[in-house]
Amino acid sequence: MEIVTSRNMPARPLALPNILTYGRIAAVPLVVACMYGQIVLEGGIWLRWVALVLYVAAAVTDFLDGYLARSWGQQSSFGRMLDPIADKLLVSACLLMLAADRTIYGWSIWAAIIILCREILVSGLREYLAELQVSVPVTRLAKWKTSVQLVAIGVLLAGDAGDNLVSTSVYLGFPFVTFTGLTLLWVSALLTLYTGYDYFRAGLHHLIEE
Repeated sequence: MEIVTSRNMPARPLALPNILTYGRIAAVPLVVACMYGQIVLEGGIWLRWVALVLYVAAAVTDFLDGYLARSWGQQSSFGRMLDPIADKLLVSACLLMLAADRTIYGWSIWAAIIILCREILVSGLREYLAELQVSVPVTRLAKWKTSVQLVAIGVLLAGDAGDNLVSTSVYLGFPFVTFTGLTLLWVSALLTLYTGYDYFRAGLHHLIEE
């Protein structure tokens, strides 16, 4: 993994890519509220679908804001700082609510723990290297990890609602949607371990050189 020195760029807080990132952050409490209403307040199963729609809209902005920033020449240090924060808030909140709902349970809890611990480790590493005016570029594999992770959480948010829909439609006798989501979560966790090690190795190499 290549490490490059970062350049100061204008913040542009009201640029459209940053506004999309704000929207992703704003979606976090809305998704949590829907899950809380369905889990704790025993609301209707329709709340799972609302949570999923909000989550999908937020996940789309994760790809769209970066694409627009590059296409329109609106990349900035502010945007690079805010984007991963928005991602981590969305992923962490959803994983916690899914664990509370017991959609993520048993050994699969370890997959969620691996993902959360990696996010904390990489965030700390990035913050330290930022003080040294060094940035760690996102690798292609890390982007794949993020994609699988987002899809896994989306499938798990459908949870029981998705299982009921599929079972009724194709007469399956097991929770196909939840099983698929948990499988993707483990794939994401394995990719998380590898990419987390990759980041740590790159950061350690720079620290040794210093």
